[in-house]
Amino acid sequence: MEETSGGRPLLHIGAVAERTELSLRTLRHYDEIGLVHPSERSEGGFRLYSEQDVERILLIRRMKPLDFSLEQMRELLDITHDVAKPDPPPEAREKLRELEAIALERRTALERKVAMADEFLDRLRALSSARPTD
Repeated sequence: MEETSGGRPLLHIGAVAERTELSLRTLRHYDEIGLVHPSERSEGGFRLYSEQDVERILLIRRMKPLDFSLEQMRELLDITHDVAKPDPPPEAREKLRELEAIALERRTALERKVAMADEFLDRLRALSSARPTD
């Protein structure tokens, strides 16, 4: 960990990768496509991330299992920035509700898939524990 001249603690990319359970390659990709930029770079050019950067990365990581596109991720990051303002634009809150509905729908679909997987596993277990007949 390093500190900036402002005294804010910053994390090297390896620490961020470990904390977020994302690969270095993924974090570099997010930077390259403009999804999440590190707050600063060290004198040696190493990426340095703030707590706010890490929170943005964790938000993205939580969207991944729900198959949100990179564009939707970018949009949500912009919206979360907008709704954090003292007087957020009404369209930002509306878009946030739309994304919440999409997330809920996708989560429900994942629950159905898990239930089917559990049924399949139960069936396999039943078959493997059945005694062969002579």
